[in-house]
Amino acid sequence: MSDKSVSVTGEERGEGRFPKGLALRLFAYLVAGHLFAGFLYLLFVLGGQNG
Repeated sequence: MSDKSVSVTGEERGEGRFPKGLALRLFAYLVAGHLFAGFLYLLFVLGGQNG
């Protein structure tokens, strides 16, 4: 018999996949970040045309 302590990894919890909530939040943050970056880019482009 082995008395090794078993550590819990992602494989035991979700069969090697991301938790659904984490993946959803990550996707939402990526979309929101790209929208914000696009808005800033648009501001700089429009602001540069007036100069």
